[in-house]
Amino acid sequence: MGKQYWLMKSEPDAYSWDDLVRDGSGIWDGVRNHTAKQNMQAMKVGDEALFYHSNIGKECVGIMRIVETAFPDPTADAGSPWVVVRVEPVRPLAHPVSLKAIKADPRLADMELIRQSRLSVAPVRAAEWQHILKRSEQPED
Repeated sequence: MGKQYWLMKSEPDAYSWDDLVRDGSGIWDGVRNHTAKQNMQAMKVGDEALFYHSNIGKECVGIMRIVETAFPDPTADAGSPWVVVRVEPVRPLAHPVSLKAIKADPRLADMELIRQSRLSVAPVRAAEWQHILKRSEQPED
């Protein structure tokens, strides 16, 4: 199987795109949902993910690369099932792509972001990925 694509949510007041850029890389910790955990366990080095600002902004703002696969979450209790992956920034999107724009786009209607809106780590199909990157080239109205 080739490269996979993902969307990973973070509240920007807790950990933002700018924080990741400043740090150079970071672990994606604090995930406490079994589906999100399974998605992180499926990630491979080289996969790419959209960095999504949840809560504030509600928009895709950048692209990250998975640089280390799942390992135990150091913020969780010892022996817990929770995992993290290490990510590094690739580049910011030229223009953020908002949740509103994604919901309004019929080509993105089946995205997991919409179907499972509370899921913090979700797969993105290759066609959806390409479409979001194309949308990011133009500012939203």
